[in-house]
Amino acid sequence: MAELEEEFRKYLGVKYAVSFNSGRSSLMAILESLGLEEGSEVLLQAFTCNAASNPAIWLGLKPVYVDCDEETFNIDVEDLKRKITPKSRVLIVQHTFGLPADMNKVLEFCRQNNLILIEDCAHSLGAEYMGKRVGTFGKASFFSFSRDKVISSVYGGMAVTNDDVLAEKIKKYQEKIGHPSYFWIKQQLLHPVLMDRVILPTYKFFGKYILILFQWLHIFSKAVHWKEKRGMRPGYFPKRLPQALAVLALNQFRKLERFNNHRKEIAEFYREELKNTSFELPLEENQIYLRFAVKHQKAHEIIDKAWQSNLLIGDWYTNPVAPYDTRLDRLQYKLGSCPTAEKLAKITFNLPTHINISKDEAKKLVDFIISCETGKYVKSRLS
Repeated sequence: MAELEEEFRKYLGVKYAVSFNSGRSSLMAILESLGLEEGSEVLLQAFTCNAASNPAIWLGLKPVYVDCDEETFNIDVEDLKRKITPKSRVLIVQHTFGLPADMNKVLEFCRQNNLILIEDCAHSLGAEYMGKRVGTFGKASFFSFSRDKVISSVYGGMAVTNDDVLAEKIKKYQEKIGHPSYFWIKQQLLHPVLMDRVILPTYKFFGKYILILFQWLHIFSKAVHWKEKRGMRPGYFPKRLPQALAVLALNQFRKLERFNNHRKEIAEFYREELKNTSFELPLEENQIYLRFAVKHQKAHEIIDKAWQSNLLIGDWYTNPVAPYDTRLDRLQYKLGSCPTAEKLAKITFNLPTHINISKDEAKKLVDFIISCETGKYVKSRLS
């Protein structure tokens, strides 16, 4: 664990990096260590996961959702100006899909309004803004090593800061919360083994049903617990990062450059293949493409047909606060408050870019979504 923290710290060029068993545990550690008054407002963007807002709720703080920009998927600073109140204390800025937010505008807004800036880097490990790595702009930042992130130890995360006082409090928090149960650790260790040897090789036939069965039998833990979808906290958050998962994360971290280069290569392949279609493609800016986010009016139809055809197309995010079955009222989100995020939730899907996606597999996905677009969808052509 200490080795991972040290290598992470050196990579970002920061003074402190403290590991936890998830990104939301890391965020919870930061928020708790800030010593905010109960009821203080935490500003964060919609078009996000409930893992970003739940830690605030669990600590008695109030999440205030800010709309996002339709082109970048990142926070809309103009809407931020409308949402701030005298009770606002913290701004959490998400670098969505690995595209850095406009940090110049964000930093200026925080200075003008005396807000504490926390960077949500769950999507963006390795991304840079103006030659500087994301995660180094705010008072603190957090990263996720979940099963679908830039690097993965199935579960895991890191809290980062240059603030001496805050770092000391985060370290004390890490010490007092303890480790997750051995059963939970075994669940995470089984995940990559069974995914690699059982589920993915058979996914086109029955693998996805085995995945559901394993989750039902609690052989796997789900990425998002049902309690989180109701604003409640599962017992395994917050916890320290177990050494076994730290070893997995460190092994992945040392491959970060190769992983991100592959993502960019696959993203450019998608861009070339889809350039003369009606799909709206992501910006060609300096991003790492955790996912290749595409906009289309038939997005939900395409996602459903992909599931039927045993193809892995992502549904980030079909709700302004994901996953799709999150109770928005329990997450304190008011429908209509972020119209752009709600629109994007209806028209966005994403294509995988991870290290196990080859250009041949990417080509099959491209052919599939084009067939859906043209109405010439034939399930058998993909078998």
